[in-house]
Amino acid sequence: MKDFKKYLSLATSAAKEAGDYIRSKWEGSFQIEHKGVINLVTEVDKQSEKMIVEEICKNYPDHDILAEEGTDRRKNSKFRWVIDPLDGTTNFAHGYPAFVVSIGLEYEGKPIVGVVYDPTREEMFTATKGGGAFLSGKKIFVSKQKKLSDSLLCTGFGYDVREVLDNNLGEFSKMLKSAQAIRRDGAAALDLCYVACGRFDGFWERGLLPWDMAAGILLILEAGGQVTAYDGSPFSMADGKILASNALIHKEISQILTQ
Repeated sequence: MKDFKKYLSLATSAAKEAGDYIRSKWEGSFQIEHKGVINLVTEVDKQSEKMIVEEICKNYPDHDILAEEGTDRRKNSKFRWVIDPLDGTTNFAHGYPAFVVSIGLEYEGKPIVGVVYDPTREEMFTATKGGGAFLSGKKIFVSKQKKLSDSLLCTGFGYDVREVLDNNLGEFSKMLKSAQAIRRDGAAALDLCYVACGRFDGFWERGLLPWDMAAGILLILEAGGQVTAYDGSPFSMADGKILASNALIHKEISQILTQ
């Protein structure tokens, strides 16, 4: 399993097509529904997912697919496509330009292809296992920042932030006093890409789901970064708590998160 080019080509093409469709609908008129009190979904999310899934099924009808808006196709394949058709739906619905299409491909549970497309900036983030990470064709690397006090971090809050005690507010407060600054853009897939290309030095969040992370994790690893659980142990998608960084400040962040 070393020739990932055909999978990368498909993911890139599908992400671009879906992203261009999303951009065409941005700031226009579209139907909004609520999946929860503050968790939105639009008809654009659903159509984007339909476009991506149809393209994958046409080329790889025997592959498994897991996507945010309901697609859960199981063919007992070693391959699984993990898709967020519009990460940052709330941003999209409010006209805030921070939303992306995210497509990851796993083989036997391990990420082998990751593609994230930002349609507002027309930035295409891509990675293949062992092949490096790229931004619109140019190789990218994580930052070289060695001090947490000089680092720009990013985080997010789950849709259950109002209902649960483990809601990241405590961690945010502690980190705010330790880092140079923290951003909260509301699109985890994009945040992970920004760690991969050095715009952010680190990222942490709880309550994420596979489609939020599948592509971004591979991008960070291929860009030379580190991805673990909060305590530095091996990361698991099932845990939902992710710490990602340039590796140089990883231990410092981990210590604060687990105090």
